[in-house]
Amino acid sequence: MKVDLLAFGAHPDDVELGCAGTIALSVAQGKSVAIIDLTQGELGTRGSVELRKKEAAAAATILGVHQRENLEFKDGFFVNDEVHQRLIILKIRHYRPKIVLCNAIADRHIDHGKGNRLVNDSCFLSGLSKIETRDEDGKLQEAWRPNLILEYIQWNEIQPDIILNITGYLEKKMESVRAYSSQFFDPSSQESNTPISSKNFLESVQYRAQNFGRLIGAEAGEGFTSRQPLSVGNLDALIR
Repeated sequence: MKVDLLAFGAHPDDVELGCAGTIALSVAQGKSVAIIDLTQGELGTRGSVELRKKEAAAAATILGVHQRENLEFKDGFFVNDEVHQRLIILKIRHYRPKIVLCNAIADRHIDHGKGNRLVNDSCFLSGLSKIETRDEDGKLQEAWRPNLILEYIQWNEIQPDIILNITGYLEKKMESVRAYSSQFFDPSSQESNTPISSKNFLESVQYRAQNFGRLIGAEAGEGFTSRQPLSVGNLDALIR
């Protein structure tokens, strides 16, 4: 199954928080999108693995993505090694995306930075033909390297290299975030408070998108960093 855009998140809800507006916009533009969660978020203070699965499925439906799967790496303890890289290479070669979105370069949660490095390294390795992988039918996969990797912004304030205009899709983003009702602000919840369960945090997700939008003269935006130089083929593409 080939997709235009493949979004990775260390935990279910990372993608929604970081780039759900971009995904919703891409789907509306007719692009095919898949999401891969690296872990089940089993170390999360609130909720449960089963509940997070249901929430992730609901969020995927809201965003209209074509496929979502979970690699079930160990939350908090996965590492950037050959075993994990090969599993991601399998997925990159299966989906053959033009663009990959991944976790922030560094963040409050250690899995975010680890997930960033793991996905970036795996994207490079996936393009090496001498690394052999086989699909579930035993067929040898062709090497594939995405054209572009963008790293979304999460807890930490990071200067973006590019801001995508998501005007018209902010509410869709927030709807997908609110699908994770076990994780975020719910005044009726009896579970322990966490840094992301406060009203302030939920509001900050919207404020950040609105502020990124302000910086580019738009209603809302999502910021990304990139390890590679970004280019355009027409200077008009840079005009707001």
